[in-house]
Amino acid sequence: MQSPCIRHCTLNNDDICMGCFRHLDEITGWHKASEEQQQAILKRCSKRQKQYMEQILHYIR
Repeated sequence: MQSPCIRHCTLNNDDICMGCFRHLDEITGWHKASEEQQQAILKRCSKRQKQYMEQILHYIR
């Protein structure tokens, strides 16, 4: 499976990339992870991105 990296790498205080929403450990271990593990990582990324967007919308309102 191809890496979800979008080349907007900036880590927040929790070591989450604000481009792909992977944790630093998930980024460095991506190529060693099985396809099942990669899919689980992508699910977590999606959840993190959704939470981040909800926080942004909360602050905007």
